[in-house]
Amino acid sequence: MIVTLTANPSADRAVVLSEALQPGEVQRALSSREDAGGKGVNVARVVSAAGAPARAVVPVNAHDPYRLLLEDTGIALDLVEVAGRARANLTITDPSGETTKLNLPGATLDAAEAAALTAGVVAAAEGATWLVLAGSLPPGVPATFYADLIAAVRDRWRSEAPLVAVDASGEALAAVVETARPDLIKPNHEELAELVGEDAAGDADVLAEATRRATALVPGRVASALVTLGADGALLFTAEGAWRGRAPKIQVASTVGAGDSSLAGYLLADLDGASAPDRLARSIAYGAAAATLPGTQAPTPADLPPGPIAVSAFATPLATS
Repeated sequence: MIVTLTANPSADRAVVLSEALQPGEVQRALSSREDAGGKGVNVARVVSAAGAPARAVVPVNAHDPYRLLLEDTGIALDLVEVAGRARANLTITDPSGETTKLNLPGATLDAAEAAALTAGVVAAAEGATWLVLAGSLPPGVPATFYADLIAAVRDRWRSEAPLVAVDASGEALAAVVETARPDLIKPNHEELAELVGEDAAGDADVLAEATRRATALVPGRVASALVTLGADGALLFTAEGAWRGRAPKIQVASTVGAGDSSLAGYLLADLDGASAPDRLARSIAYGAAAATLPGTQAPTPADLPPGPIAVSAFATPLATS
């Protein structure tokens, strides 16, 4: 079982244009769709579509239209009642695959709602193999929310606690790495740089810089790191070594949710007992599959690109503290 938390859910609205976005102008859209979004929800949808057990914990208002979208996904849900409504995120994609995103702030959670959400996750984590904490934090909760939640889950279930994967950024991810030693983090290149207090904008050698940053964290502060590089594939760092995987050539429809699908692919491979290079290959395949689909659709095994994903090991000094 993979249990996910989406603390700041969103209704993802995707619009496809017939030509490039022209700010300040009136344009007609070719098509649009709306999906129940949020990183943890996306992961659970992909895992479920592959036939593996998944359960999503989501704070949601009983009268929120987002709840209908969520229930339509067919995934197993643990819903925590809150007063506010889910935010809406708008994605605009042109024929070249260029994507523009507008993400609105989420509803504020008060202390009682945050405590109820924590209790819901702790209960749902019973018997789980992985717990995925994914996405931004809603207004009203501290930056330490994920770190505190990991501590609560491990304190309740101790030796039976699930492995913990965190897909977040900024202060929330920094707090987790500082105090909680997660089993897996999944930053992109820019988020990894931010995590170690650097700016990736001037990186001339992305592979070298990402390696330097990741090996400052793995395995001393983080058990493993899956670093996504978009069209350049992904990197995986563990205590046993480091691997690079190259992305296949695809026709991009939407990059929204591709990172979430990458994480889901990795976890699915782990459930199958796959080796580190095979986990990385499955991650890249699922991320690529998601990018070929419009909106925030969950790729199925039938959507995976044909042929093997090229993965190679490379030598790197791993940090010990």
